[in-house]
Amino acid sequence: MAEIGYEQFAAMDLRVGEIESAERVEGTEKLLKLSVNVGGEIGRRTLVAGIADAYAPETLPGKRIIVLVNLAPRVIRGIESQGMLLAADVGGKAAVLSVDGGAPPGAKVR
Repeated sequence: MAEIGYEQFAAMDLRVGEIESAERVEGTEKLLKLSVNVGGEIGRRTLVAGIADAYAPETLPGKRIIVLVNLAPRVIRGIESQGMLLAADVGGKAAVLSVDGGAPPGAKVR
C-alpha cells in the first residue's frame, strides 16, 4: 500500500460510536444496516457494513465502535451509508474494532 502523509491522516475524523440498532439488508448475505450514535453535533448516523457473516444483528446494540464520520456518503443497496466502521480482517471475516473503557459516543479518536 502507498504511504500517506500526516496531513491525510489528520483529515480523518474518527469517533467513538454506540450501535443502537442493527438489521439485515434484504437480499444480501453480508450487509447490515446499523443506526449508530456518534454523539454531540454529529448525532446519529446510518452505516451499511459488510459484517453479517460474522455478527448476528441482535448481538450488536450497545457495542461501542470506531467510526470514520467524515467519509462522503454512499448509497449501498438503496440505503445512504453515512460513514464507515473500522474492522480487522481475520480469516476473511470482519472483526469489528470495539472501545474499551468509558469513552462516550462522540469521543474523538487520536
